[in-house]
Amino acid sequence: MFEIAYVESRGNGPLGEEETRVVAELQRRGIALQFFTRKQIDRRSLPLNERCFVMGAMPAMLGAMKQLGIEVPPPNDYPQALRGLLRREVWQSTLGEVERRIWDDLQLPVFVKPAERIKTFTGRVFESNADLYFLGSASRRQKVWCSQVVMWRSEFRAYVIGAQVVALDPYDGDAQLAPCGRTIAEAVHAFRDSGQAPAAYAIDFGVLADGRTALIEVNDGYALGAYRIDAAPYTDVLLTRWAELLTRRRAAAPAG
Repeated sequence: MFEIAYVESRGNGPLGEEETRVVAELQRRGIALQFFTRKQIDRRSLPLNERCFVMGAMPAMLGAMKQLGIEVPPPNDYPQALRGLLRREVWQSTLGEVERRIWDDLQLPVFVKPAERIKTFTGRVFESNADLYFLGSASRRQKVWCSQVVMWRSEFRAYVIGAQVVALDPYDGDAQLAPCGRTIAEAVHAFRDSGQAPAAYAIDFGVLADGRTALIEVNDGYALGAYRIDAAPYTDVLLTRWAELLTRRRAAAPAG
């Protein structure tokens, strides 16, 4: 599928856990490798084209897409087709509005996370003005997702290619308390049938305090964290999504 893979490195530091897995798998498959730094992406010094696979953190991936003329897909954390599985209220706001309501003591405890691709703060529960410290200098104009606070007994990530779940990893709570497999399978098919699903992605589900399975969020497959998933299916997820994105290059984009 690809002649060469460009994998982001941290200069002289060790590779991250995800990169280590993918590098070993790409080598096993006989795909040539070259490491790059964020600076090289920013300078457009890599000869990227449709025969290249790119793996890196979000800023690097966005830079690679820009160079290749790929329109960056908008985040779709809570797909419309799956809203019924949220089992809680979720709405979009701005950081400034959340801050104002907390200062005015109008805001019940609420989970807030960035709605943009680049995360300027870590999603967390905000209960009082003391929690505003964690926002730092993040722009109060940025869009955020707000969610009713619920109690999760367990949280799992399903890695999906097409309509197939290739791995299901626990990452928080009771690892023995898996969400309903039928609910996950039906959600994956509904998402595909909606026409909004990427070719490969991750969809997180958890078990609520009342025992119901609920959707946590969806994450695109081009810059995706790994938990316990084996190297082969994880690599397949990344390769599949990148191949799909390459089909959307603008005709006028330089070949590199």
